[in-house]
Amino acid sequence: MKEDGSLALRRYPRRQLSDEVADHVRELIMRGRLRSGDFIRQERIAGELGLSPTPVREGLRLLRGEGFVELLPRRGFVVAPLSANDVRDLVTAQELLAGELVYRAAQRIGDDDLRVLRQVQEDTRKAVAGEYSPGIERLHHDFHRHINLAAAAPRLAWMLSISTKFAPRRFFASIPAWNMASAKDHAEILEALASHDGHRARAAMMRHMENAGELLMTHFAAAQASDRTP
Repeated sequence: MKEDGSLALRRYPRRQLSDEVADHVRELIMRGRLRSGDFIRQERIAGELGLSPTPVREGLRLLRGEGFVELLPRRGFVVAPLSANDVRDLVTAQELLAGELVYRAAQRIGDDDLRVLRQVQEDTRKAVAGEYSPGIERLHHDFHRHINLAAAAPRLAWMLSISTKFAPRRFFASIPAWNMASAKDHAEILEALASHDGHRARAAMMRHMENAGELLMTHFAAAQASDRTP
């Protein structure tokens, strides 16, 4: 193994319960079940997730730091204002950050790392053909994670991870047409990485993120316009 470690062997730390709470509440917001100005009932969140109050409070504090919620003195947590323009701005940030990360990855990626990405891409192709949505979601995540690790720019990767949290869990994997288009986009990105062509990789990644962003913005607008579900 290379001194800095093969991408195949790198792992993220185990997720905390507070992260699960934050994911859950983000999804409620992006799906329109919680909207700007709504107070968040901590006991309801705890009941839905089967957790004690402590990780719920910690998760809401995480969301406060990300700008999803606000804390009103003596009143509790409330959903922060979020508009379609805000989501569009986040999509723009995703495009720029992901483009820069893949550009840097193209300059330094090695044969071992490319081998890992090719295997992920092949597994994605098989999962898309079999319409196995849970597996597709994980593989899409792995593809981008490996690229971000290869870029060796952890602060840029962290900023990208914050902006991508606005997409509901399993959102993209639930759209068959997107899964096929995404697999095609990934093939183009991988080809550019294998050629160490940073400019081409950046252009391909930004197109990919733009396409995903359009889907997300359409979904958010529809969720905000629809009646709430209980």
